[in-house]
Formats: sequence, C-alpha cells, structure tokens
Amino acid sequence: MPNEFDASMDNRLRLEGDEVPDAYDYGYSGNHSYHQQHPPPDGSNGSSCGGDAVMIKIDVPSPAPSEPRFPKEIWKTFIALLMLGFNFVLATVSLAMVHDRVPNRETYGPLPDVVLDNIRPLEWALDVSEVLIMVVVNSCVLLITFHKHRFIVMRRIFLLMSLLYFMRSITMYVTVLPISSTSYYCSPKSNATTPLEIMKRAFHLISGFGLSINGKHTYCGDYIYSGHTVTLVMGYLIIAEYSPKKFWIIHWLAWCASLTGVSMVLLAHGHYTVDVLIAYYVTTRLFWTYHTLANNSLLLKQNGHNYIGREWWFFIFRYFEKNVRGPVPLQYDCPLPIPWTKRALKLPNRDS
Repeated sequence: MPNEFDASMDNRLRLEGDEVPDAYDYGYSGNHSYHQQHPPPDGSNGSSCGGDAVMIKIDVPSPAPSEPRFPKEIWKTFIALLMLGFNFVLATVSLAMVHDRVPNRETYGPLPDVVLDNIRPLEWALDVSEVLIMVVVNSCVLLITFHKHRFIVMRRIFLLMSLLYFMRSITMYVTVLPISSTSYYCSPKSNATTPLEIMKRAFHLISGFGLSINGKHTYCGDYIYSGHTVTLVMGYLIIAEYSPKKFWIIHWLAWCASLTGVSMVLLAHGHYTVDVLIAYYVTTRLFWTYHTLANNSLLLKQNGHNYIGREWWFFIFRYFEKNVRGPVPLQYDCPLPIPWTKRALKLPNRDS
C-alpha cells in the first residue's frame, strides 16, 4: 500500500507539473550546473524540475481608481473669486473714506522724496502705465485660458490678489499721506461723509476698474501701497511661472513692460517711491511664499518646525491647496469642446 500511494502521488505531481505554462519562471534553467549534473528523470529540459513544481494562484484585488492628481474643484475657484470681489470692494470703500482725510494740498505739499524731487511730473506717463497694465493683464488672461489646469491657476491668482487688496485697504486707511502730485485732479471733499456718499464713491471707482485713464479715479489718498505696481509685478510673476522657460523672450517682454509701467507711475508722480518699493516687496514675497508652500506638499502640515505655517493666511491656503500635490505641470489645451483639441499640448518638464 505505501508503494502504490507514493506512485499515485508522484504521477499526480507530474501531471500538475506538466500543466504549468511555459510563461511561468520558477528560477530553474537548463544551463544551471545542478541540472547539468542531475538531469530530470522524465527527460525534459528541466523547466518542471523533476515534476516538483506546483503552480500557486493568488487572487490579487484590482486597484481602486485613484483620484486625479490635479482636481479642478471649480467651487473653490468660485469661492476665491468671491473673496477677490469682496476685497476689491473693501479697498474701494477704504479709498472712498480716506478721500476726506487727505491733508489739504494748499497747506501740506508733497512729502520729500528722493526720486520725485528730482524729476518733473509728466501727466501722460500715468496713462502709459495703465495701458501697459491692460496689456499685461490681457496676456495673463490669454495664458490662463489655454492652461490645462486653468481652474487651479485662476483660484491661486484670485486668492493672492484678494490678500493684496485686503492688506492694501488697511494700509491706505491707517496712514494717510499728502497728495504726491501737484497737478493730479482730486474731487472736492464732502463736509459730512455719509454711508450713502461712500457707496456712491465706491461704485464710481469700481465702474472704472480703479484706473484713472477712463476718468473714474478722481479720489486721492490711496498711496501705501501702489496698486499699479501690484498689478504689473503680479502680471510678470504669473507669466514667468505658468509659461515654459523656453519662452524667455515673452518673459523679458513682460519684465520690461512691468518695469516701464512702474517707472511711468513715478514719472507721473502718481505714487511716492516708498509706495512702489512696499508694493514690490509685498507682492513678490506673497507670491513666492505661496508657491513654495503649494509646490512642496510636506509644508501643508502646520507644526513647530514649519514657520511659514504661522502666516495668518495659512489656513486659507491649506483649504485651497490640500488636494493639489506638487507643482502644476505646464500643459495647455483649448477650453472649447472642439474634438481636435481634446489632446493637450504637453511639455516635457517645467524647465523646458
């Protein structure tokens, strides 16, 4: 009986070994020294290892579909847009209130300024600056429109601009400087500033998008810090960040346009030099700090070693960026549902 049982088991193992597909590799090779010295008993090439190989089948569950790495989250973009609108209105209301607190031009002249004191004011220079603002802003709109991850880029810009407008509404209100220009037209002051008068002024400013080229910006006092400089610098930073580095000509043109626009503000005596310097510093530091946090997901955690997490706006940042892991790739497509535009134009990397 033991011999018959062993023989039947040996035959069964041989049959199962013969059923193993050739695609399975158990690490046995016919050229191995062991197989050369001990050939298999059945005369095969050694792939079944003398009938001792057994196929084991393990059921591995299929992986669950992963979430997109760069989700659109359109509702967050809409929330960021609402925040931008609220803070823009807040800045205009702050200017409407500051207008009546501006020191009388006939009594208090412009403050001493190392740049303004040495150049003659050019009234047309402010119009040139605002034309360049419109060019830079429209270039950013065109770039974002064709960016594949346009909703992520849009809500970042909306959030950054809302933070800048919020801080500007505070700085211009707490410290009111004398008018920097002796020729810029300012509307008459009101003896009794009522809430209705403030709302009328704010609506008048909003209708002109805060620009004086259309004759809507006739209220004075919005000096610290320069809104023109904020817009020009932010436009350049957006173009440099979200377009390929091989488009260096466009980057240089954007940089020259921003620098020229800021210079024109000073030539027109539209702002003090300190207004421009503060605006540049605040805009660049906020932009670079935000994108440093956004491009390094480990910094999303607020702990004792992450000092950037102590920024007062960090909790807002974490809400908007918690689902975006890493730098946004430079990919572009057409926003319109045209069949031949479904395939996105992909660039090899962010440094190309």
